[in-house]
Amino acid sequence: MAKISVLGAGSWGTALSLLLHNNGHSVRLWSALKDEVEMLRTKREHESKLPGVHLPEDIEITWDLESCLKDPDVAVLAVPSPFTRSTSAQMAPYVKKGQIIVNVAKGVEENTLMTLSEIISQEIPQADVCVLSGPSHAEEVGRGIPTTCVVSASERSMAEYLQGIFMSPVFRVYTTPDILGVELGGALKNVIALAAGAADGLGYGDNTKAALITRGIAEIARLGTKMGARIETFYGLSGIGDLIVTCASVHSRNRKAGYLIGKGYTMKEAMDEVKMVVEGVYSAKAAKSLAEKFQVEMPIIEEVNKVLFEDKKAADAVMDLMIRDKKVETPMLPW
Repeated sequence: MAKISVLGAGSWGTALSLLLHNNGHSVRLWSALKDEVEMLRTKREHESKLPGVHLPEDIEITWDLESCLKDPDVAVLAVPSPFTRSTSAQMAPYVKKGQIIVNVAKGVEENTLMTLSEIISQEIPQADVCVLSGPSHAEEVGRGIPTTCVVSASERSMAEYLQGIFMSPVFRVYTTPDILGVELGGALKNVIALAAGAADGLGYGDNTKAALITRGIAEIARLGTKMGARIETFYGLSGIGDLIVTCASVHSRNRKAGYLIGKGYTMKEAMDEVKMVVEGVYSAKAAKSLAEKFQVEMPIIEEVNKVLFEDKKAADAVMDLMIRDKKVETPMLPW
C-alpha cells in the first residue's frame, strides 16, 4: 500500500482518488477551495463535476497543502493546466528531494511554451516529475469503466513503479520513456477537439470528423517529432487514442465548447456555458506559437486560433481548410 496525495479535487482528481483507493492505497485529496472541501466532506460526492461517484469515508479530504506533502510516496497533480505553475509554486516549500510528482493535466503554457512537466520541474526542481495521460474521461474512470492510459518517466523503474500504483482490472497502464510526446499529444488534441466540436455544431457528419482526427494527428506528429518526440507516441494512447475520445465523446468539454462555437456562440460564451476549464482554448495560442517557432505547417491549429481569437466564422474556417493547395498525404513515401 502506498501513501498518495491527489492535488486538485475537480472531476479528474476525484476520479483518480477513488481509483487509487480501490487499488488499496491510502489517499488524501486536496483542494485549494474550502467550499469544495466542505462539500466533498459532507456529501462524499462532487455534485457538479462528478455526480453519482461516491468517495469512501477513509479518503481524507483537506485544504492543508503542507500536510498533504509531508510524507506521500506519490503526489498526483490534477489541477487544470492554467493553475499548474501557481500550484507548483505553492507546493515547492513542502516537497522533499526525490518526491515523485505525477502530472495528469494536459496543456502547454501560452507565454513560455513549456509543457506542464517542464513547469513543475522549474518550480519544484527537487522533485522527480512523471506524466500519466491517455483517453480517460473522469466520468467513466469514476464509474469503473475499462480505461487504458500510459505513464511516462525519465527512468524505466519509476515508470514501472507508477504502472503498478495505478493499474487495476478496470484501468490498464502502459509505460513509455517519451515524456515530451505524451504531453504534446495530450495538450494539442484538445485544440483539434474544438474543431471537431465546431464541425458537429455546424451539422457536418462522420466524414468531416474522421478527416479532422486524421489530419489533426498528422499536424500534432509533425510538430512533436520536430521538437524531439517519437513518432510512435502519436500512434499510441496519448496520441491518436486521446484524440479520438476527445473529438467524439459527450464527456469532452473541448468538443462541447467547439460545438457551441459551431452553433454561433463566442469563445467566452461557450466557456461560460461549459462551466469547466476548456484546456484547448488555453493551448491553442501556444500550439500556434510552437508551429511558428519550429516552422511546422499546422493549418487546423491556425484556423482554430482564427475562430477563437479573430472572430472568424467556423464555417468559413472549414471552407478555407478544404480549398487549400493540393497536397500529397505521405510525402515521405517514394512513387
